[in-house]
Amino acid sequence: MWIKIWGARGSMPTPLMPERLETKVRDLFEQFFDSGYTQKADLHTFLSQLPVHHFGGFGGNTTCIEIKAENQQILIDAGSGIRSAGYEMMSGACGHGAGEVHLLFTHFHWDHLIGLPFFTPIFVPGNKIHVYAVQPDLKDAFESVFKKPYFPLNLNQLGATLIYHRIEPRVPFKLGNISITPYQLDHPDPCWGFRFEHRGKVFSHCVDTECTRVTREELGPDLPLYQGVDLMIFDAQYTLMESLEKVHWGHAAASLGLEIAIREGVKKVLFMHHDPASSDEKIAAAESQARRYYETQQRQNEKFHPVEWSFAQEGLSVEI
Repeated sequence: MWIKIWGARGSMPTPLMPERLETKVRDLFEQFFDSGYTQKADLHTFLSQLPVHHFGGFGGNTTCIEIKAENQQILIDAGSGIRSAGYEMMSGACGHGAGEVHLLFTHFHWDHLIGLPFFTPIFVPGNKIHVYAVQPDLKDAFESVFKKPYFPLNLNQLGATLIYHRIEPRVPFKLGNISITPYQLDHPDPCWGFRFEHRGKVFSHCVDTECTRVTREELGPDLPLYQGVDLMIFDAQYTLMESLEKVHWGHAAASLGLEIAIREGVKKVLFMHHDPASSDEKIAAAESQARRYYETQQRQNEKFHPVEWSFAQEGLSVEI
């Protein structure tokens, strides 16, 4: 399986303001010369050594994840990141009105719907857009997005054909050769994570969860979401202190995801759904805080299972 992050922010899109961009560019020039570089030929070497928060950043688009395996392509959620995903899909069958899109929804908060009106394949006659959710109000959510005064077109004016699928909690279903099972997350409004299985590899999407259930006993029927996993994407909107201050807001800190990953033997974790109020520097500081937690667990936990992990940025792709 191949997984790509088209949007890594949570709550609302967060573009980099021109003033902040100018400051970052000035800082880069100063660092370049302070490091002893003087030639244009040194530029690539200098930039390749910089951490994400100094060069590139974590991105500003809200949640959209792409999964590919063999000839099957799936999207999770329609945050603002789906706009760019749609542009890329237009270079294939979707651009000729012969596309078949499979779009899964975790839940219907605005940051997971906001990109729908700008998902170009949905306007092309002949395309089929399959949408899936555990929640019964899937069509209601689409009707809320595509109506005045929020958007000039309604559902009947879209070019593509929309096909709605109600999926069952904790019951696997297949798209191509990929098996998908929804499991419940800890969120104020019902929200569902997804476990994807293909040819012995497992990817779990666990975003928009407060992780109020941590132990195996508490997780109960949703424990399989975290077991035997090769790659897990997990919610890390807050630092640990912020997560204690914002109880029932529906989001977690990386240390909570690491606790589960270490115990359950998850091989790799990517943390995302970064807070819109967090600068790239603050996200990097939260990553450092999580690193200290991880290293403490490594020293103190006799049953410690090493986990490869990092905070994810928009555009990142991983193959498992």
